[in-house]
Amino acid sequence: MMATSEAPTSVNTPMVATPRSSTSTAPQPLQHDSPHRDRRRPPEYTAGRKRAIWDRVGVHPFRGIMMDLRARAPYYWSDWTDAWDYRVVPATVYIFFANLLPALAFSFDMYVRTDRSYGVNETLLASVLGSAVFSIIGGQPLCIVGVTGPITVFNYTVYDIITPHGIPFFPFMAWICIWSAIMHWILAITNACNGLKYVTRFSCDIFGFYVALIYIQKGVQVITDQYETGPADPAAYLSIAIATFVTVFGYICTLIGRAPLLWRFLRVFINDYGTPLTIVFFTGFPHIGHMRAVELLRLPTSGAFDTTSGRGWFVHFWDISVGQVFLAIPFAILLTILFYFDHNVSSLIAQGSEFPLRKPAAFHWDFFLLGVTTFISGILGLPAPNGLIPQAPFHTAALCVTKQVIDEKPDTITGEERKTTVITHVVEQRVSNLAQGLLTLGCMSGPLLTVLGLIPQAVLAGLFWVMGLSALEGNGLTLKLVYLLRDRSLTPPSDPLNKCRKLAVYAFVALMLLGFAGTFAITQTIAAIGFPVIIMALIPVRTWIFPRWFTSEELAILDAPTASAFTMESVGGTHGQPEPTKPGNLRVEGDRERGRGREVDEEQGKASDDDDRMPGHGSASAEGDGHESYVLQPITSRKGITRRMSTLRDERQRRNSGSRGRRGSTERRP
Repeated sequence: MMATSEAPTSVNTPMVATPRSSTSTAPQPLQHDSPHRDRRRPPEYTAGRKRAIWDRVGVHPFRGIMMDLRARAPYYWSDWTDAWDYRVVPATVYIFFANLLPALAFSFDMYVRTDRSYGVNETLLASVLGSAVFSIIGGQPLCIVGVTGPITVFNYTVYDIITPHGIPFFPFMAWICIWSAIMHWILAITNACNGLKYVTRFSCDIFGFYVALIYIQKGVQVITDQYETGPADPAAYLSIAIATFVTVFGYICTLIGRAPLLWRFLRVFINDYGTPLTIVFFTGFPHIGHMRAVELLRLPTSGAFDTTSGRGWFVHFWDISVGQVFLAIPFAILLTILFYFDHNVSSLIAQGSEFPLRKPAAFHWDFFLLGVTTFISGILGLPAPNGLIPQAPFHTAALCVTKQVIDEKPDTITGEERKTTVITHVVEQRVSNLAQGLLTLGCMSGPLLTVLGLIPQAVLAGLFWVMGLSALEGNGLTLKLVYLLRDRSLTPPSDPLNKCRKLAVYAFVALMLLGFAGTFAITQTIAAIGFPVIIMALIPVRTWIFPRWFTSEELAILDAPTASAFTMESVGGTHGQPEPTKPGNLRVEGDRERGRGREVDEEQGKASDDDDRMPGHGSASAEGDGHESYVLQPITSRKGITRRMSTLRDERQRRNSGSRGRRGSTERRP
């Protein structure tokens, strides 16, 4: 151990930490060196070097992408081997139906509103494209990518705007996607996803509330379309009955999964397969008895692996004037804004703080890949896919492994022990996303297209209502509304909202409803393609204006980061939050009593004594009380861990041998 009278010794490692001041004993945050410093040379060599142009402008191209790839690469093989878990099977089945049927409903909407430009096969192929890319080479395979309600609104709004002027639809959409793909790549390369650090539950809950109500509205729209021959049409009444039954039984299945009823294995089975089995049963329900005589509206399908309109799969995007090519740029900007928020928020919610994830995120790399899928979609004439809400968080929830634990607090009425269900871990893998994509691809074959053509539209309406209600149930805006409407005498005293001023809660909820109303209202007009601007405008309002109206304690309760600090490391942490600690990053604290380092694992919260310093970059500081303090840097690879550990051990042995030599010479001195 280095004597306390010696000056700090710099370790000749790739990164050198600055020693703490001898007058301060408080722990300090991790010190990050500039990534552009020559890591093979000491800081004295690089201190006087001219700063790179990227340092001066504050933009470091490809930094986020490279960090994402380095963080996710060690987990790639385990993303496949971890799929040997039962949870993958029900998650695949559930997300297949939850992605397929809404996509079919959206395809029917575009089929009608775009004069049969888009149909079932185009929508299915877009879902397959997103699934294949993000499950195989994506950074976060838990995020489900497919055709969403907002892109449906975008597509038929563009159609309504340009077709009256004689502009060809598919070449124009191809150039929108091409320009948007270029913008995606520029944003990903310049680390624009770091802006997600400002995204909190406030804007995510508003957008999730909007999407949930869009699903409910879409179900109502499907039912109203059943009145073809008038209000006395028997098909309309049967459709209402089927949609209601699907909603009731599907939602009851989710409730049983959480209720203390039946045996546990039966509850799990009903929760996993109840909704898919409900869809299958009520698809055949109209063929029972006298209902066979009622003609219900079903989905229009085309030939196997063929386009809806009979065109070729490759769009002739050059059959358009130069002026129309550049006219597509404003539309591409709006599409990029939509995908920047929609996809990243979908990924954030799928990696929410309620899920104990162990593998890092990769927002920059995934947004780059989203540009690739957008480009391919434009060339093939497909609706561009992006992250799905609420399917993405539903997918993660379906992969959660739970167990029952005894609650520390007994029941207040009976005094008996209460059992609660907690999530132990999430099965983080790529197989379920890829499998549901392959199943979707199979639906483009002739036999399965025939089966899809048998599904009544009323079943789709019921599924829309089930998913909309499930999304609303856990939404932050819904929970706050329930709190305000609840009887005060029945409100639990432990509810965190009780710590806020009542006026603050009312004001926060009112602002959320105002943001939702603005978003919903604009989507009902010809300016619907501009609704992403309203969503994006909510972010700076929350970041810089809300702190003037609400106290920091109130904002901590009313609002919170969407994902955990571990997930947000990909974008540099969360605005206003302490710098996150990376898994495996160990803090070495001096032990006053024994003069030895103690390793504190930040992830597991365990401490173990070890005479060897853990890998990292630090220098011992000479403090009067003999307390050695180390500031460690994050470790990004196993090779780096081994190399740094060896370097630190050699340096420590050199210092210890020098100290023993000096102590020996002192003892021999007369």
